[in-house]
Amino acid sequence: MKVKAAVLEEYGNPLAIRDLELGEPQANEVQIKVVSCGVCHTDAVVRDGWLPTRPPVVLGHEGAGIVEKVGAGVAHLEPGDHVVASVSSCGTCQLCLSGHPTSCLESFGLNFMGGRPDQTSAFSDSVGAAVGSHFFGQSSFAEHAIVAARSLVKIPEDFPLELAGPLGCGIQTGAGSVLNVLKPDANGNFVVFGAGAVGLSALLAAVSSRVKTIVAVDVNDDRLALAKELGATHTINGSTEDSVARIREITQSGAQTALDTTGNAGVFQQMIESLAVAGHAGSVGASAAGTNGSVDLQGALARGIKISWIVEGDAVPQTFIPHLIALYRAGDFPFDRLIQTYPFEEINVAFADSESGKVIKPVVLL
Repeated sequence: MKVKAAVLEEYGNPLAIRDLELGEPQANEVQIKVVSCGVCHTDAVVRDGWLPTRPPVVLGHEGAGIVEKVGAGVAHLEPGDHVVASVSSCGTCQLCLSGHPTSCLESFGLNFMGGRPDQTSAFSDSVGAAVGSHFFGQSSFAEHAIVAARSLVKIPEDFPLELAGPLGCGIQTGAGSVLNVLKPDANGNFVVFGAGAVGLSALLAAVSSRVKTIVAVDVNDDRLALAKELGATHTINGSTEDSVARIREITQSGAQTALDTTGNAGVFQQMIESLAVAGHAGSVGASAAGTNGSVDLQGALARGIKISWIVEGDAVPQTFIPHLIALYRAGDFPFDRLIQTYPFEEINVAFADSESGKVIKPVVLL
């Protein structure tokens, strides 16, 4: 079938909306009508060549839509189901079987190589040449997509699909980092560095866990004001204040749990310096190759700190995304406050607004 899709044709260039041909779902695949797709920092870093997904390719990995067809071997979904598309995994490696599919041993090939494991693609252009598909198992910057069945999470049909897409990556990453990995104590403290979509999702998760002291650090006053509205007890502008000194002042003993969402080596160092004895820090921010940070290993050992590198919130999407929806419906996780929607034709505007800080979480509507 013919579909419109946003194609990365060359690294560093805006995405181009093109008419493509979409093939049929193969075994363990599902065809969905895409209703919305979040625009994520990972899409931007692939567009800019930080990660080696080969163009031409259809990006998009926070899709939400409706099942149209199922391939052989798919028994848990049927046409008409409403779904969120998340990260892909093999389902058979040790990490998948032990409940950590976002760290799947086959993750890179399944999510970043721009095609199926057999190197075929679901998309082709007007002359029959392949255009990369299956980015994060889905390539959801398209009106219709062929998605790996393990990437899909069934959601309630009365939940707005316009909101659902970002649950598949950015929102899941921030919230999961707090709820699944850092697990701050309700009587303790949590500090998040970066008040973007991932950072504010982490903040919302800490608020939902009733953490006593929640600190947001950023350089954008508007985002810090929103963090305060969403439940931060304190905010710090890192461009005008000494973040480490302020965190120690606020918490008295230092950060017990902290998360860096920026991928900035200097910010990461500040997070480590701000940790309390036996503090636990997490990092989720992507940075360009060759970006180096440093950790005082002797000092870290003496303080007994712990550092976790977190992928997709270490979540099992099929159980965690419904959990986030339940929190949202209970009024404990208002992630809709982060979202602004755009027509599909304005996808490059959505990227620009995200990168400038004008918008926290852009979502394109198809």
